[in-house]
Amino acid sequence: VQLQASGGGLVQAGGSLRLSCAASGNIFAINTMRWYRQVPGKQRDLVAVIDSLGATNYADSVKGRFTISRDDAKNTVFLQMNSLKPEDTAVYYCNARIRATLSDIDNGYWGQGTEVTVSS
Repeated sequence: VQLQASGGGLVQAGGSLRLSCAASGNIFAINTMRWYRQVPGKQRDLVAVIDSLGATNYADSVKGRFTISRDDAKNTVFLQMNSLKPEDTAVYYCNARIRATLSDIDNGYWGQGTEVTVSS
């Protein structure tokens, strides 16, 4: 199983970006999917989470600006980021709990990270 993240880039404050993370490989089911972000020298922080039923939760710092969603037909999770601020600058990582076969348990997988830079 692999997760491929994309969509990062350079944007001015107040702008928008949409991140995508597609899972591929041997996949029976995808449970919870998450987006994290990390600034160099700091810990990786949870940004948003969406479970298999579509319930979502967000870090306080992004509530009202970011929206997480998923397309299960495409094994993809998205993060729509609006009203971006310089403090949103980070490398964004996706994470997914994936069951490869019916008899497997969920395992956690990470994408490679996509860099977001917000200029003031």
